[in-house]
Amino acid sequence: MSGADATSGAERERRTQRLGLVSDVLAETTRFFHGEGFTQLLPVMLGRSTDPLGPDPGSSVLRTVEVDYLGQRFYLMNSMILHKQLAVRELGKIWILSPNVRLERAERGSSGKHLFEFTQADFELPGARGAEVRALIERYYARLGSALREHPVFASLGVEPPRFAPPWEVLTTHDLEAKYGPDWEGDASRDREQPFWALCHRREFYDREDPDDPGHFLNYDLIYPGGFGEALSGAEREWKPERIRARIARDGIPHAAFRAYLERSEGLVPSAGGGFGLERLARFLLKTPHVGDVQLFRRVPGERAEL
Repeated sequence: MSGADATSGAERERRTQRLGLVSDVLAETTRFFHGEGFTQLLPVMLGRSTDPLGPDPGSSVLRTVEVDYLGQRFYLMNSMILHKQLAVRELGKIWILSPNVRLERAERGSSGKHLFEFTQADFELPGARGAEVRALIERYYARLGSALREHPVFASLGVEPPRFAPPWEVLTTHDLEAKYGPDWEGDASRDREQPFWALCHRREFYDREDPDDPGHFLNYDLIYPGGFGEALSGAEREWKPERIRARIARDGIPHAAFRAYLERSEGLVPSAGGGFGLERLARFLLKTPHVGDVQLFRRVPGERAEL
């Protein structure tokens, strides 16, 4: 066997092992949310409205894919957040393995953490506050770490098994910018050995603005340590139609793209939730150089897809 063939065979074996861990993470995630009493929904891929991904200054999506079908305009899902808000009022606690398509700029491919197609574990709880969501996710990671600690893939690939030790540090973006500057995520992540929470991001209209402190927002991100960056994004939701419309107008977002959502916004209930990327989670667990390394069919911005 040539050296090239041997290297190729070794890499195929490593890929098989990585994908095996992804499968086990999916299984553990499903067990967790079902054990917590969540109803699992099938994902939506085409919607008459979808996540605008703005005015989040961290977004680098080039465009949202639009499809005309039988006289209706649909959008390929950036995320199911708007559908979650509508579903949670009928079904209570919900979660979805939600495929997302975000056509990122080519230079995002070098970040190690961006894909143009990925899957989120997406969840929403009626009547919840941010602290309740954060506690739920800390339970998830603690159980996941315990379940995977003896997984053979870590010894085989020479990677330290996960050792999650919540409760985790809670900071605001104001704290982080004061210490690290506006691009705080990378340095703050490299400074820590455990994940941490970052609160108060100026983002999309559906993230609730603090009624007692205008200009501040009741949202949160979970950040992985070691330079791996954002793990989860979530928030308490705006649920009053007049507040939603005011935020859309203030942000200069085209009203027509959200007409179908706004028509059903009467009767929304207070809720909170979030979503975390399964590929980013597997990348963090396995410490791979790029999140595309845990996909069988890589979907990395700027790379030519093989299939």
